[in-house]
Amino acid sequence: MMRFGLPAVVAASLGLGLARCASDVRPTSHAPVDTTSGATPDARLAVPAGFHVSYFARGVQGVRFMALGPDGAVYASQPARGTVVRIQDVDGDGVADSIVPAVTGLDRPHGLAFHGGWLYIANTGGVVRVRLGPTGRAAGATEALTHNSSGGGHWTRTVVFGADGMMYVSIGSSCNLCVERDSDRAVVMRYDADGGHGAVFASGLRNAVGMAVNPVTGAVWVSQNERDNLPPDHQNLPPEEINILQEHGNYGWPFCYSHDGAPVPNPEHADSASYCARTIPAALEMQAHSAPLGIAFLDRATTFPADYRGDLLVAFHGSWNRDAPTGAKVVRVHIVNGRPASYEDFVSGWQLANGQRWGRPADVIVYTDGSVLVSDDQGGAIVRVYR
Repeated sequence: MMRFGLPAVVAASLGLGLARCASDVRPTSHAPVDTTSGATPDARLAVPAGFHVSYFARGVQGVRFMALGPDGAVYASQPARGTVVRIQDVDGDGVADSIVPAVTGLDRPHGLAFHGGWLYIANTGGVVRVRLGPTGRAAGATEALTHNSSGGGHWTRTVVFGADGMMYVSIGSSCNLCVERDSDRAVVMRYDADGGHGAVFASGLRNAVGMAVNPVTGAVWVSQNERDNLPPDHQNLPPEEINILQEHGNYGWPFCYSHDGAPVPNPEHADSASYCARTIPAALEMQAHSAPLGIAFLDRATTFPADYRGDLLVAFHGSWNRDAPTGAKVVRVHIVNGRPASYEDFVSGWQLANGQRWGRPADVIVYTDGSVLVSDDQGGAIVRVYR
C-alpha cells in the first residue's frame, strides 16, 4: 500500500481542526502565517516553519487556473466571467499593482498555457489561442483550435504543452459513473500546437483537472478526481489519484478504481476484473474526495529549500459530500526515484474546525521570483508563499 502522512500543524491557538486520513502521520514543524511583514491572507493559515504567506492579489472573483507569461505577469482565468486577467507586480514587492482584463468573451475559460508566442486558453467547448499585444491584452480575435464534447458534469478543461511540443488537453467525464458515448470524455487528448491531428493520449481518467510536465522525465502528470457515492464506504473510498500518463494508457474509470496499489472493479461493474487487470493503477493514492486540482513541480522554486525542488505541490479544493469535510489546503508530494511516494500538508487552514471554509485552493504555480502562488476561487484571491 502506498503510505502517506499529513504533518501536524501547530495551530491550537488558531482554532484549526485538520482531519487526518491515516495512522501514518509524518510530524513536521509548522508555524502560523507571518504577520509582521505586509498584509497577510489570514492568521488562520499555517505553513512549514520558515515560510511566510501574504496576499499577492485580491478581488479576483472566481479565480481558477494561472499561467506565467513571458512578460513576467500572471495570467489567470475567471470562468464565470468568461475572462482571463493579467496580474502584474510592477514594483517587485510581492503584491500585485495591476489587475486588468487580457482576454474577454470566452466560454468558461479554465486552463492556460503559453507556447510559441500564443496564449492558449482551454474553454469548456475547446481550446482557443490569441496573440497578446505590448500591454499584455489580446491583440486580435481568438483562434479556435479544437472542439470537444461539453455539457453534463465536469466542465473544466486544462491545457499543457509537453516536452515533445505537443498540446495536451484534459476533458473530464460527463457524469459520476457511466460508459461515455463520446470518445473525447474522461480522457487526455494530444494535438499538434495548431490543434491538428487530435487523438486520445490516455483514457479512463474521470476528471484529470491538474496537469504538469515532469521537468526531469518529460512525462505528463495529472491529478485525478475519482468517483462519488461508492457503496458501502463513500466517505473514504475511492482514493483521489496522481497519475503518470502513458501513451494509450487506460486508468480504469468507469469500470475500476485504484486501492492499495491495485485496480478494483466498481460494484456496478463487478464482472470487470479481467478488464481492470489491464489498466494502470494510480501512481499515488490520496484522501478520498479531496478534489485535487492544480499541480506544480517545484524545480524553479528557488526561494524554497533544495529538498523541496524535486517535489510537487497539489491544490486540494475540498470535499462536498463527506460527513467530516476534508481538503481545502495545498499538499506537498514527495517524489522518490521519479515516483510520487507520500504527501503532507504544505499550506492549511482555509477550512475551520467546524468544517466551514473561508477559501478553497484551485491552482498553484511557481512565480518569477521563485516563490509560489496559490489561487483561491472562493475567496477571490491569490496568495504568495515564500521564504
